[in-house]
Amino acid sequence: MNTAYYLINTLFDLYLMVVLLRIWLQLARADFYNPFSQFVVKATNPVLTPLRRFIPGFFGIDMAAVLLALLVATAKLMIFKAMNLLYADWSTVVLVGLITVLKKAGVMLFWILIIRALLSWVSQGRSQVEYVLHQLTEPLLAPLRRLIPPMGGLDLSILVAFIALQALNWLMGDLFGPLWWQL
Repeated sequence: MNTAYYLINTLFDLYLMVVLLRIWLQLARADFYNPFSQFVVKATNPVLTPLRRFIPGFFGIDMAAVLLALLVATAKLMIFKAMNLLYADWSTVVLVGLITVLKKAGVMLFWILIIRALLSWVSQGRSQVEYVLHQLTEPLLAPLRRLIPPMGGLDLSILVAFIALQALNWLMGDLFGPLWWQL
């Protein structure tokens, strides 16, 4: 049962991350001709193209992709509920799916910030992946950089973002209790 849980969780979470990346790339207006962006587009287009026929965008947000993210998270939770691995009622699975999407978005932001920080130590800024990561995270880090300018050549904006993400994670844990930590 643990192996099935691990495989299902991993596959659904990986695809959910790709869908969330698609939404984020569109919101950040990142370079869609970049190979990294092209991977995300090609992985999500087979499902998003038919959905877009019925679900229009809303104020620049790809609502078809948002719905797809919610569907992926909810499908995973329905499978876990059917396997008696989720401690939530059937009536709340969609709400828990929405919470899952929010949590995975925060986890993805955390890891992208980590990767960007690590790449800043070893890369010279010429990597195409680093360029997209910069486009994704700069709208979040630029306002923090205005509040806390670089000190002695050290950019502390990523550290402040980590602290804010961790505080938000604990706040959500307080709001949703054990369910938040289970997701």
